[in-house]
Amino acid sequence: MFETGFLGTRAPFFMDMVTIYFALLPFLVAFSIYMAITKRYSLHFRLQMSIFVLSMVMVVIFEMGVRVDGGFNAYMQGSSLSYTGVLVYLVLHILIALFTVVAWGITIYSSYKAFREEGPDAAYFVEHKKRARWVFLAIVITSIMGTSMYPILFIL
Repeated sequence: MFETGFLGTRAPFFMDMVTIYFALLPFLVAFSIYMAITKRYSLHFRLQMSIFVLSMVMVVIFEMGVRVDGGFNAYMQGSSLSYTGVLVYLVLHILIALFTVVAWGITIYSSYKAFREEGPDAAYFVEHKKRARWVFLAIVITSIMGTSMYPILFIL
């Protein structure tokens, strides 16, 4: 897990794996959204749950790996960029990511509850579409910011 990864940088394997996953995340979520647009609601829900759970597993792998491998300070030693600038960027990314996870989880839970109680035509789903657009945007922003940390820490 801590041996050099497969992307040709000094990053450890777990970092390469997690970075690739989070780079693909917006596309996975977009595919799930397409399932809802085509009225395959059950598949949409199962995909959203699976993607959400897999994302949380990847976050745990990432967090454990970073802690064991020396953390942000160790990774910053190889970067030519400003420590303070990268730290501010990282804190902003973490705040957006936390908001995203909470909003995404609430959206999944609320949707499941409404679907179970009232079916696919529940009035809730008008609001769901609005909330889901914001959650998707937050996922995209979080993904871009997170994956951009890879070159900041391991290439630049």
